[in-house]
Amino acid sequence: MDARDSTSNRDVSSSGGSGTTTGVGGGEEDPILSVTATLAKDAWLHFNSRRFNECLEVLYQLKQKKEDDPKVLRNIAIAEYSRDGYPDPKKLLEVLNNIEVLHNIAIAEYSRDGYPDPKKLLEVLNNIEIATLEENNQLMTPPENQMATLEDNNHLITTPEYQLATLEENNQLITTPEYQMETFEENNHSMPAPETQPNKRRKRKSMVWEHFTIETVSADSRRAFCKQCKQSFAYSTGSKVAGTSHLKRHIAKGTCLALLRNQGNQQTPGTPGMNGNGSMSDPPRRHYRSHSSAYISFDSDRCRPEIARMMIIHDYPLHMVEHSGFVTFLKTLEPRFDMVSFNIVQGDCVSSYLREKQNVMKFIEGLPGRVCLTLDVWTSSQSLGYVFITGHFIDGYWKPQRRILNVVMEPNPNSDAALSHAVATCLSDWSLEGKLFSITFNHPVGEPGLQNLRSLLSVKNPLIINGQLILGNCSARTLSNFAKEVLWAGREIIKKVRYSVKYVKTSEFHEQKFLELKEQLQVPSEKDLSLDNQAQWNTTYQMLVAASELKEVFSCLDTSDPDYKEAPSMEDWKRVDILCTYLKPLFDAANFLASRTNPNQKTFFHEVWKMHELYHSITSHGDPFVISLAEIMQEKIDKYLKECILSLAIAVVLDPRFRMKLIEFSFVKFYGKEASKYIKIVDDALHELFLEYAALPFPLTPAHAEDGNFENMKTEEISYNELTDFDAYVETTSQNKKSELEQYLEESLLPRFQEMDVLKWWEENKLQYPVLSTMARDILTMQVSTADPDSVFDTEIKELDEYRSSLRPETVEALVCAKDWLQYRSATEVSNALVKVEDLRS
Repeated sequence: MDARDSTSNRDVSSSGGSGTTTGVGGGEEDPILSVTATLAKDAWLHFNSRRFNECLEVLYQLKQKKEDDPKVLRNIAIAEYSRDGYPDPKKLLEVLNNIEVLHNIAIAEYSRDGYPDPKKLLEVLNNIEIATLEENNQLMTPPENQMATLEDNNHLITTPEYQLATLEENNQLITTPEYQMETFEENNHSMPAPETQPNKRRKRKSMVWEHFTIETVSADSRRAFCKQCKQSFAYSTGSKVAGTSHLKRHIAKGTCLALLRNQGNQQTPGTPGMNGNGSMSDPPRRHYRSHSSAYISFDSDRCRPEIARMMIIHDYPLHMVEHSGFVTFLKTLEPRFDMVSFNIVQGDCVSSYLREKQNVMKFIEGLPGRVCLTLDVWTSSQSLGYVFITGHFIDGYWKPQRRILNVVMEPNPNSDAALSHAVATCLSDWSLEGKLFSITFNHPVGEPGLQNLRSLLSVKNPLIINGQLILGNCSARTLSNFAKEVLWAGREIIKKVRYSVKYVKTSEFHEQKFLELKEQLQVPSEKDLSLDNQAQWNTTYQMLVAASELKEVFSCLDTSDPDYKEAPSMEDWKRVDILCTYLKPLFDAANFLASRTNPNQKTFFHEVWKMHELYHSITSHGDPFVISLAEIMQEKIDKYLKECILSLAIAVVLDPRFRMKLIEFSFVKFYGKEASKYIKIVDDALHELFLEYAALPFPLTPAHAEDGNFENMKTEEISYNELTDFDAYVETTSQNKKSELEQYLEESLLPRFQEMDVLKWWEENKLQYPVLSTMARDILTMQVSTADPDSVFDTEIKELDEYRSSLRPETVEALVCAKDWLQYRSATEVSNALVKVEDLRS
């Protein structure tokens, strides 16, 4: 298959957008030639992609239009033998020889007639451009000279044996189809347009140019010089250009002694082999490309989306595509690639975001339950706010899912309308009106701001039990505020401890003396001292714990090291122990949030219970420091419980290991004599919530509707399931039969397995509790924290970096959301692939 076919169909000279081209004779292009040119291009593309059958179909169509065209016949022969894997190279050579005879007859006839009409010859040779024919001395030359030139190029009047060897040397035979196409391109079989000037010829791609340079020796003569031995070879004389076969022989057959001396016995492409006794062995037939390496056509359109994907996934700055190092790297890797600018890659990233958004939107539209939102507010150096809105939901397989849905820029993040505007944007953007269940936010919101949110949601969303579950504060942010209160109360003591730790850790000499003293005193602590990062309160807690266990060493350090000053007193160390006592339940609760990707209300209830029990059990012993700290923490935990106890309690009830029993037991400890009042509040809210779910339009049944098996249901099952609404009605209105909720609450508690999957239990029991399981799915979706696991202990609101702050808000949203979506898509693709493998195995 000749590479000339891919270029012979190109327009010789474009004339703007008129759709006409100037041919050899200067007139408009023949429509037949346009059709054949298109077919030739399609054939070459199919051949290049190893789709040989499709290539042959196109060539057969081309043959109908050009029955006697020798080049079409030759390409058919090559494509057939490429498809069949070259079973008999000599037979292919015979076919090609017969075709070459037709080719030569055509040239001889037109040479005999003195070239009366070059355009007709052009048609016979399938649009071979005039300029290229002139360069190769195959046209517009006396017949005698032309025949000699063709013979020099091994295109005519050669014995089959010599032609076979020549074709092998020129890598036009017995190679993989991909390599064959490359070789044809290297031998300049693709023809440039007539207007193309010699200095605009396409870049040489042959590997021989790694060993040769071109130098001008006279006005009309240029020669190729070997870089190793400086020997010169013919390259061009006037318009005649020599091939590269003689240059390849110089390198491949060992005639370049300088190259052999430099390379020694090493086996490299382009050097002959050495046998065991040190003599030269027969040179391999192929030197420049491996047979196993597949030729892959360059596709610039495919590169740009991959660059955008790289920028998104790895958070690379978009300006990187204009950095000189990156540009040089890509140009070295692929010179044909058209470099992209910041604006182009920014547009590609946004396009990738929009494509992925359609997939996420379809996914959310098919959700069986409701969506819970978390709002994480970031700031920037420009005092702007960015609200990261994440959607949490449970899919049809009862698996928790999360997706970042929006990043909304708010010019005034502390205003009363900031969060309500961000939520309204999300609801409208994703059509979540009627699907929202709860919102959890980490930004302090005043009462006017909360009223704005309630007003918005009352219009856009049906409120469950009057919106009592709709709004909630981020627990991670609340724990950080608690910890900051404790640390602020002991700030002077903490400064002394921090100084002591810094004194030891910033000097190897001091640390060595400290360890020696620890060994002498036989202090059993295994903790290592470490300085804290004041941006994360857990590091301060860990510093205090380690220092407290080594307080005996610190107390004696000043006696052995006179440079050590400002050591904490024994009273200070007692207060350090008090600080650690108050920080420990906060640390445990926050560490619980950090260790889980989807912490929910049910699991967090136990952590809140432990905090409340501890803070209310600590006695003051008359120490003003302890009294003030105890009052602060008791007030804060009581306020927190008042705001979130209902959502925490209802989630616990839906855990079959606890039901209402744990609520009754815990509230007695929480509220003492008033426990019954709060227990009744939870019980009433639970029953009201159940009645609201029972009154909602009921789906087919969880067994079939969620799994998408409606079409596979039998007629009998459909008619039976149509009575599901009636069953729900009977359960909620009958006075004799207990409701699903009553049945559930009265059943025995399940054993408390440490890692029981409560969602899975509801999935397995959805037929027994169709209404209650639907309610449980939404309630167990509620989130107690908006923070990622790595930011649970942060003491400050996150700030967008300078680079992201400089981008347009739409670009920031596209980069953040697309990165989140792409990682889930990759995980899904891997999961689907594993499922397919398992199916094949079974």
